[in-house]
Amino acid sequence: MSIRLILALSFLFVADADIPRINSLRAPGRDPVVFPSGEAIALFPDTTTATGDQGEAPNPSRPKSATLQETTKLELIRYVSGEFAKATKSLPAGKEGLIVYVGKPVPTEMLERALATHGAAVNNGDRVQITKLDFQAHEIIVDLNGGGRGKKRLRDRLHVEMSGIPTMSTTTEQQETGPPGLQPGMGSTLYLDFGKPVPDLSADDLKQLLSPYLDFSKQRSASVQWFDTLPPEMKKAITDRHAVVGMDREEVVAAMGKPDRKVRERDAQGNDTEDWIYGHPPDKTTFVHFTGEHVTGIKQYPQ
Repeated sequence: MSIRLILALSFLFVADADIPRINSLRAPGRDPVVFPSGEAIALFPDTTTATGDQGEAPNPSRPKSATLQETTKLELIRYVSGEFAKATKSLPAGKEGLIVYVGKPVPTEMLERALATHGAAVNNGDRVQITKLDFQAHEIIVDLNGGGRGKKRLRDRLHVEMSGIPTMSTTTEQQETGPPGLQPGMGSTLYLDFGKPVPDLSADDLKQLLSPYLDFSKQRSASVQWFDTLPPEMKKAITDRHAVVGMDREEVVAAMGKPDRKVRERDAQGNDTEDWIYGHPPDKTTFVHFTGEHVTGIKQYPQ
């Protein structure tokens, strides 16, 4: 057998055996997680089925996943947290709140026992507001009028940090005070227990699960109320889906959605600045520049 033939056979053996083995050691590629642009989330929820005719634009249709996605959490917070409703049942005070087992009948006996033990934080017929949503592995926690869980004290947070359990510390850092007049610990809390990983839900789905306790019909959407308070130029910019100088962060999110990236710096005058970046060069990319709390500049590339 000639040397040339031996070399050719050796090359084929190496190409057939070694290269696939090398490739098998490579970590599988992962697609980057990117927040949806403003076009991916409608300005107002689709409330035509759950809340009457108060909606301004329908939610975009998209396939649902088996479990709750990060983008879905963003939608639920945007469309459900802050919404108003009328209580159709009295709801208990206290951090234990009421556990609602999804797919099972209303726990009437448990509700009556909780009301007798802790008293009612919300009475039947009261107008309430959803002030916070928490997402856990198997449940969604819904705070009404500030919730019944209260606000953790600083020493509780330090104790948790020293014990090495970061998840509880994160919850403490994100604790909200709710709207003016709705203080943490003075309202009621519903624990929606799915008994399995929380599935992907729309805003309407979540409102339907809450419907035995809360009536969202004939209640003006909180997002619509907020929108009505804005100056005409801000309303037009949000409706047209672009940022303008003078907007605050909430208005920019309403207009364009969450940014793909954020860059924080300090300028020569010592002011804290932040750039919100939408898009990825060389594609169309928009830079929204904040100085302090408001937009002071907008640039788009290519022009």
